[in-house]
Amino acid sequence: MSAIRFFHMADLHLDSPFKGLFGLPEHILKEIRSSTFDAFDKIIQKAIQEQPDFLLIVGDIYDGENRSLQAQRKFQEAMEKLFQHNIPVIISYGNHDHLKGTWTRFSLPSNVYELPAETSVVQLKIRGQQVCIYGFSYSERHLKESVIDTYPIAQDSHAIHIGMLHGSEASDTSHALYAPFTKQQLLERNYHYWALGHIHKRQLLHENPPIVYPGNIQSRHRKEQGIKGCYDVTLSQTACELDFIPTSAIVYNTIEVDCTNIVHANELLKRCEEAIAVNRTSLGAAVVELYLKNIDEQTEALFEHATVDAWLETIREAEEGIEPMCWVQKMVLQKPSSHGEYSAATQSVVSLMEQWDSTDWKDILKDLYQYAGGARLIEPLSEKDIKNLTHNAQSLLAEEIQRA
Repeated sequence: MSAIRFFHMADLHLDSPFKGLFGLPEHILKEIRSSTFDAFDKIIQKAIQEQPDFLLIVGDIYDGENRSLQAQRKFQEAMEKLFQHNIPVIISYGNHDHLKGTWTRFSLPSNVYELPAETSVVQLKIRGQQVCIYGFSYSERHLKESVIDTYPIAQDSHAIHIGMLHGSEASDTSHALYAPFTKQQLLERNYHYWALGHIHKRQLLHENPPIVYPGNIQSRHRKEQGIKGCYDVTLSQTACELDFIPTSAIVYNTIEVDCTNIVHANELLKRCEEAIAVNRTSLGAAVVELYLKNIDEQTEALFEHATVDAWLETIREAEEGIEPMCWVQKMVLQKPSSHGEYSAATQSVVSLMEQWDSTDWKDILKDLYQYAGGARLIEPLSEKDIKNLTHNAQSLLAEEIQRA
């Protein structure tokens, strides 16, 4: 039996609004806002050049259920290009672009198979090899129940069987659960490959057969750091080869700046510029956060007469006009912990914070999460978020004590 080759991608989020970015020059904001389109275009160009047998797009092609005209037009044009090169595309819609949304419809060419709300199968014949691809599209945004039982168990021993599923592993509490599943449930279908979507982090949940999240193709905010992309998959009934295709047009990253032995302002600026230059060489265009570490009293004194915002503005001015662009979104001073210098009253507050669990934090933040305008824009609290909140709250407390 011959092997087949396909690209597996998910979570394109075309025309994402990129919330949370402020104070950017217009040309940088424009570059960031076009990044989802640029990342998608990289995939289309590579597909045209290398001619895989088909493409799988597993949910959240669009960022919202209204599917903007610009996003639909660019997607339709991309599908037309693939049609001209005889490349089939199988797509499912996820929680962000579910079928009950309202939008002005575009007609897609005949090489595109749009999976319906009911779990269905698309059958392809590739160089004599039968390929069965199973999946569904979200009929509405909130799909909380499992749909695995609607996927048939593979019967044809001569075919290659692939499952497409936009959903969450049931044990993953870091994201809101949609169409939950367990690895065992997927394995019981006897498929040769599971093409997953919804989680924006690249993950291999199982090796043989592969159960794969490719992650999203372009980061949309500071929590989605690192290079994003999709997979180039070569698959037979007995083997699978996964090659990652980097697609990020702009990479979100954290840059550490070592402040050891820094006394003067020009020394700190030079360290920051050197660190940004290294990031630019390795990752290209980026949105970064500078984390200043190993700060002693001499370095800290540099911030007594100039605020962090003033330093940010100076660094941004130094980077202006350098290509590829690097926008410094934030600067954080990682000061040595001074918990030992706390008063007894302050130490009791710190100790109390360390005892809070997720329920306590949710109760403390309930006003934020219950505010209708903001609740839909923030993710549920994860264990990592709670650790970061505790650390940041203690750091702020330490700073306020030092200023008093």
